[in-house]
Amino acid sequence: MTELHPVLTEVTRRIAARSADSRRVYLERVAAAAQDGTSRSGFACSNLAHGFAGITGGDKAALRALRKSNVAIVSSYNDMLSAHQPFQEYPSWIKDAVRAVGGVSQFAGGVPAMCDGITQGRDGMELSLFSRDVIAMSTGVALSHEMFDAAVLLGVCDKIVPGLLIGALSFGHLPAILVPAGPMSSGLSNKEKARVRQLYAEGKASRDDLLEAEAASYHSPGTCTFYGTANSNQMVVEVMGLHLPGASFVPPGTTLRRALTEHAGRRAVEMAKGEGYTPIAHIVDEKAVVNGVVALLATGGSTNHTMHLVAIAAAAGIDLSWDDLNDLSAIVPLIARVYPNGSADINHFQAAGGVQFVVGTLLDAGLLHADVNTVAGHGLNRYRQEPMLADGELVWVDGPGRSLDLEVLRPVTEPFASDGGLRMLAGNLGRAVIKVSAVATENHVVEAPARVFTTQEAFQEAFKAGELDRDVVVVVRQQGPQANGMPELHKLTPPLGVLMDRGYKVALVTDGRMSGASGKIPAAIQLTPEAAVGGPLGRVRDGDVVRLDATAGTLEIQVSAEELATRPLVDFPPTSREWMGTGRELFAALRRSVGPADRGATVFGPITADHFAPVTHH
Repeated sequence: MTELHPVLTEVTRRIAARSADSRRVYLERVAAAAQDGTSRSGFACSNLAHGFAGITGGDKAALRALRKSNVAIVSSYNDMLSAHQPFQEYPSWIKDAVRAVGGVSQFAGGVPAMCDGITQGRDGMELSLFSRDVIAMSTGVALSHEMFDAAVLLGVCDKIVPGLLIGALSFGHLPAILVPAGPMSSGLSNKEKARVRQLYAEGKASRDDLLEAEAASYHSPGTCTFYGTANSNQMVVEVMGLHLPGASFVPPGTTLRRALTEHAGRRAVEMAKGEGYTPIAHIVDEKAVVNGVVALLATGGSTNHTMHLVAIAAAAGIDLSWDDLNDLSAIVPLIARVYPNGSADINHFQAAGGVQFVVGTLLDAGLLHADVNTVAGHGLNRYRQEPMLADGELVWVDGPGRSLDLEVLRPVTEPFASDGGLRMLAGNLGRAVIKVSAVATENHVVEAPARVFTTQEAFQEAFKAGELDRDVVVVVRQQGPQANGMPELHKLTPPLGVLMDRGYKVALVTDGRMSGASGKIPAAIQLTPEAAVGGPLGRVRDGDVVRLDATAGTLEIQVSAEELATRPLVDFPPTSREWMGTGRELFAALRRSVGPADRGATVFGPITADHFAPVTHH
């Protein structure tokens, strides 16, 4: 057996030690729920009758007699979002598959699914991060009927998978399996798309040119093919053992995709009873969480998971910190180059060896825990295998032992970089995340005067007016969770790229999000404490010299602590009357109660009083 890397062992140990009390309380609650067996067996007749009134035939008789395992289907299907449109047919496939192995399945509930690609730069984006916790609550509503012995969760994109997982962990005594839909086929190359976007930002391409490029990129059902949060979700949860091996990147509309979906239903029944009983609480443990972090780092995945993984871990009673991510990043090499960290898309990644090769090379290097529970059985070595159809039957075979394209995927012994490219910054402005896997080494340190904005629109106006044609640290504040829901700020990327191409030293500092879309721009994101709760970022002025040093891990403003503390605040988050429209007023309670970015930016506890400071509105 391969010896584990000592840092991996130590980080896992300290997470377990830090989490001992909260994890124990969580597992005790799970065990108590499991002891009740099938909850519906204790229902009053009226309750049980309501539970099976809507179904017919043999399924109704089985539920009435309490004879068979009942599998809940919770889905994020809608036919507006390309990634979720394939889910339309999945429930009927799952029901048939479950019935064939002696179970029953009911569609327990749907959860909302937002698309950041549609809401990008719009008011709706300010609800996006909050939607994760709404999805978790919606999952809780679906499962709260206590009619179920297991769950199949259908989800793909940004907040949806973390939300489904957080919700399912509240029912940790139930086995649960996540089912993806797969990526769309490759369209216009990501490099060409980025080129047209930048030309448009410079006024050198028309809106028609831009729309044509975007439509050629996002062109059919399936997940977008760049390596953003949606595809990072799939990578992370598969390596955590919550997908079937090899399920993440099989395209929709294929016989293999259907076979995997049907098998997920069968596995849910198998995990629900007898010796095969595998509740989700026994899969998502400290080792699985660390495995998810390692997979994210090794492949240059989305920075959104620095919040999502913290929130998911907390739902399982596990205290994961940014320091843990930082220490793991230092020893996990970058072994994948997928856009925006390279020119390849997720289909190229899959063809080069995909998750199976990633798992294999990381296991061989002692950078993943092999001794874990998964939805496929015990042991992560199962995830070295890939699914295929042999004479119409689903089988698993050994995945590639070597990369089939070293420009896209490499072994740990020949990485693209010696570390994961995700780093934490700390200094007198607070703590932030930076993703440097696509940032040239010469841009890892930027020191320049600040230019402060509170909106993307104000930044763009200054860019168009030529006011930023110089070395500059662009500060965009009042974009944190309590300020306005922490939207992603993708509209900043093309103009910042133009400034860099003009030869200027450029960096971004914000309490908002950027996902992985900062690309080549050194960007200190998710800065906490945010400006809205009195964080130092709220006192930065135009012209202050700011130093971002990704090598040293520091973020500093060259102003004395005394002066910074006495400066008056000059801008504020929107008031309740201003934060209205596009449904935002419906989320006001979440905005008031959301925690800081480094604790998962979640409305779920535990959040202590020192996370917040009084906010003075203008």
